[in-house]
Amino acid sequence: MNLQDPDQDLEKIRQQFDQTPYPRIPLETSPKGRHELLYIHNLVTSYYLRYRTVIDTKGKLILDAGCGSGYKSLVLAEANPGARIVGIDLSEESVKLAYERLKYHGFENAEFHPLLIEDLPKLGMQFDYINCDEVLYLLPDPLAGLQAMKSVLKPDGLLRANLHNAYQRAPFYRAQALFKFAGLMDHSPQETETEIVVETMTALKEQVRLKRESWGKNFREHKDQESLMSHLFSNHLLLGDKGFTMPELFELLDQADLDFVSMVDWRHWEVTDLFEEPDNLPAFWGMSLATASIQEKLQIYELFNPVHRLMDFWCTHPGEAGVSVDDWQETDWQGAIAHLHPQLCNETLKEALLTCITTTKPFEISQQVQMPAYGPVLLESTIAACLLPLWDKPQPIEAIAQRYQTIHPVDPLTLAPISPADAVKAVKNLLNRLDAFLYVLLEKR
Repeated sequence: MNLQDPDQDLEKIRQQFDQTPYPRIPLETSPKGRHELLYIHNLVTSYYLRYRTVIDTKGKLILDAGCGSGYKSLVLAEANPGARIVGIDLSEESVKLAYERLKYHGFENAEFHPLLIEDLPKLGMQFDYINCDEVLYLLPDPLAGLQAMKSVLKPDGLLRANLHNAYQRAPFYRAQALFKFAGLMDHSPQETETEIVVETMTALKEQVRLKRESWGKNFREHKDQESLMSHLFSNHLLLGDKGFTMPELFELLDQADLDFVSMVDWRHWEVTDLFEEPDNLPAFWGMSLATASIQEKLQIYELFNPVHRLMDFWCTHPGEAGVSVDDWQETDWQGAIAHLHPQLCNETLKEALLTCITTTKPFEISQQVQMPAYGPVLLESTIAACLLPLWDKPQPIEAIAQRYQTIHPVDPLTLAPISPADAVKAVKNLLNRLDAFLYVLLEKR
């Protein structure tokens, strides 16, 4: 029986984050150049996954629910040009830091409030996107938190949240249970408690499972006391921490009446990639996975390979999703428009492409954003050259096909002229491949 008072637990969490705001990232640190981080937090990414439409972020209202010291709020501002950022957190000290951080980096179109997620309706706002990162698993009632966020989410809005993976996180839950039993978490942990944890873990024999499984190099090789304390407060001494399994995640979404959209790092939850020969699975798994739902595949993955600390996902209101390019009809391609993902549309990557074209070397389109791929995504230089106009503006499929036909006027084997139909076919194959990584986004018109 759990006799703990949720209000007391919440107050202890508030005290912990008032004393040690998280994340402990210097005020002057900018996420510019962290293209992969910006790619994840760009509303375009999740909106396209759901609706297969490219959205303009200008004027959109974005909530950072549980903003902490505001680094992710800054990321959201950088990733979504023209959007208004609103941040809330239970820790008033964290909210002050978040406000200072965005002001320091020149973002005036932002506001922050000391507010519980459950009290979000008090703001009287409806949001296009809600980012709830590293928060939901700390709430006394995660379902109430999801329901509160849903109530302020626009009908076509997207919600990003995550839960700690119970299987991957198991050693830390044992550590937390030990240190709760020892009385180190009866109140917000201080430096004294961290010293006891360090002395305990250092003194244990190497073969003791708790040390072997929860005391890695982040703790052994900490650079300074502040860094070590941050790691301990986020793991061994994290108040309110709870673990979940994939069925529990989907049960929460079902109870909150929210539709699952995708895992944020969807490419790294692919079950078939766990086998030596993904195209030649054992018969049982080949048949089972062919008919398995997304939920079932994700559950199988976590049971096979619980390596992800976070079950990081996007969800939204129930409703009709957009049609994937894989399911397009021939007529859908006619008049379709290709967009370069905004996070790839930068001068650095364009210069890399120009260099590859002039030196006839392969172009790695994945060099800045590797998360959607399992390895480098390389394009032959003359193929990549067909995409060059995308760095200036979106292009009709016909225009890209015409450029392809100009660059590749003849078949290299037969020397027969490339027909317009052949050019369109080649371009469709190229764009379909890149759409899978969301490097190129395709819209029907």
